Amino acid sequence: MSKKERQQQLLYIIEANPFVTDRELTRQLKVSIQTIRLDRMELGIPELRERMKQMAEHSYDQVRSLPADEVVGDIVDLQLDKSGISIFEIREEHVFSRNGIARGHYVFGQANSLAVAIINDEIALTASADIRFVRMVRLGEKCIAKAQVRSLAGRNGKAEVDVFTYVGEELVFQGHFVVYRSAIEEYSEGGNRSADRH
Repeated sequence: MSKKERQQQLLYIIEANPFVTDRELTRQLKVSIQTIRLDRMELGIPELRERMKQMAEHSYDQVRSLPADEVVGDIVDLQLDKSGISIFEIREEHVFSRNGIARGHYVFGQANSLAVAIINDEIALTASADIRFVRMVRLGEKCIAKAQVRSLAGRNGKAEVDVFTYVGEELVFQGHFVVYRSAIEEYSEGGNRSADRH
């Protein structure tokens, strides 16, 4: 593959997945990490951390149901009562020291906190969770959690949220969360509570 073709492929991959790491790019394009970094510099593509920061600065809804610093991971996209994405890098403090495998409660915590954060309410609490760890996550891997609201609260005041967590393109965790929300009244299409509460 020529340099021009490789750089076009690099652009395509990053456009499709802005959260792809340089290491993943080396595997996909079969070149050294230095080549990837030089290509990114030539194309004016910032490193992953900077891309995440830029995405976070784009307008998205603010978390209402819990303080933003209580969300496990960094929220990079949030549309209340619809969808959300967070990224969580597995560091030394998140793994078992003897094998570098992430402790399950961190992977679960990312998904659970995103499922709660997506709810457009002052109070949202996990009522139940049906979860599955698909594969172990290791030190240095970046978990990308994607949440989607399946159904909003009806008379019982509960919403259903599906969360799928990936490392690169590989699914590592999935969960179906039932989240209790304090506002039982219906929301209008614009996201505001109905004025008539009788």
